[in-house]
Amino acid sequence: MKSIFPYKNLHVLSLIVGVVIAALGLTACSDDDSSGSKSPIKITGVCLEDATSSVPDRLVDFIRIGQVIRVEGSGFTGLKRLYVNGYNTYFNPAYVSDGSMLFAVAKATPIVEAEPEDRNTIRLAKDGSEATYSIEVRAASPTLTQVLNTLPKVGEPVTVYGEGLVEIESVTFPGNVVITDGIVSDKDGEYFTVAMPAGVSEEGGSLFAIGANGGGYSPAYFNFKKGVILDFDGMGGHGFWQAEGSVSMIMDEDLESALVGKGNTSQGNYVNHLPARLKPAEKGKTRISEIWTAGSGVDDWRGQLTPYIPTNTPVNQVAFQFDIYVPEAWTSGYLKICLINSFSGCEWSGATYNYIPWLVDGEIVPFQTEGWQTVTIPFSYFYAFSDPEGEFTFEDVLETRENATYENFEIYFENTNFTLANVTGNSADSEVEFDTSEVSIDIYSDNWRVVSLETPSYSDFPDNDEDDEE
Repeated sequence: MKSIFPYKNLHVLSLIVGVVIAALGLTACSDDDSSGSKSPIKITGVCLEDATSSVPDRLVDFIRIGQVIRVEGSGFTGLKRLYVNGYNTYFNPAYVSDGSMLFAVAKATPIVEAEPEDRNTIRLAKDGSEATYSIEVRAASPTLTQVLNTLPKVGEPVTVYGEGLVEIESVTFPGNVVITDGIVSDKDGEYFTVAMPAGVSEEGGSLFAIGANGGGYSPAYFNFKKGVILDFDGMGGHGFWQAEGSVSMIMDEDLESALVGKGNTSQGNYVNHLPARLKPAEKGKTRISEIWTAGSGVDDWRGQLTPYIPTNTPVNQVAFQFDIYVPEAWTSGYLKICLINSFSGCEWSGATYNYIPWLVDGEIVPFQTEGWQTVTIPFSYFYAFSDPEGEFTFEDVLETRENATYENFEIYFENTNFTLANVTGNSADSEVEFDTSEVSIDIYSDNWRVVSLETPSYSDFPDNDEDDEE
């Protein structure tokens, strides 16, 4: 099928970006006051615009919220109104010709809530003419934004959060393990739960779920055992040394192995960042505990990880991930995650990141878990790589470690005062202070790993369709 839209297909991507920003961010109608044609509006077809597909412009018989759509026909000059399922939808008159127009299906478009007479329709209107076209309007494809535990044991629950997760009928795990039974879906589509099957690939990847709203992928971080840098059970090296006054150093004898947690339970040995000998954690103190990888000569991130995560991957698409279990409310102190061995404590800059799960939108919200759950920290959160103009890649992370005097990766527990500005980087927040208190709770972690956050794109149409443009 050949496009009749006056712009070349090479320009479709930039058009889509502009239209999506405008259409999803605004809801007002166009104020086009041109002396448009008096000819009647006629709609002959609707096309999906997808610059990432081998068929970037295809006729369709249904559309989804969020998609960029091209309407074909005639008499569009002077167009004043566009309605989808009765919803007054913004369009940019710059993307309207007499025989074609582009718009994005707005997020606020009603689906089941649409009035019966408006449901599954596109309506165009101008002075003296309007036309209605019947086409199925569907909700957006599901999005899988978080997996509660990305490294569960066989038989344990896998809970996936996102949007549009209605009536999930199948879940495909890495290694093409397909599950169709025992899936429990939230009626509002905010999550689903399924048991971890046997046979899932240890090279990991994305979960793929299919439900009433179509299909969707999670980030490619599920069961990525190849990325484990320390699990306290033989994968990765646990580094420590005995030195005078080094009471904060977590040694092998400090590790614990009792089965703890509900639903998702512990796996062999794990670390308590506040073992009994270090309780209570004093307020205002740095490096109360510290746990290290073996570092130089043992850690080999480039050799271990780059076969799976390319060095040119943007830092916002690569993350440090670990599993955590906090059975009591946590409201003071934080985990300092250090990319290299060069920190004394209390830093809010450089190749480190301070993980404070009890601070939510500037407010203290006690953090507690029922079982083990996964924490995902993109390397773009590390202060050294947080500048959005920096264009940092995974190569920068690797080089930072390789250029360090000591390559140990470590986590400290610190209990110092800080301001909201330390967290947000906004000097206007410097007046908001968070004072510490003594901490005597258990904070467990395990399965430290580096993972990819890249998410495969989903299309309702296979990329090798035979209806390619001629």
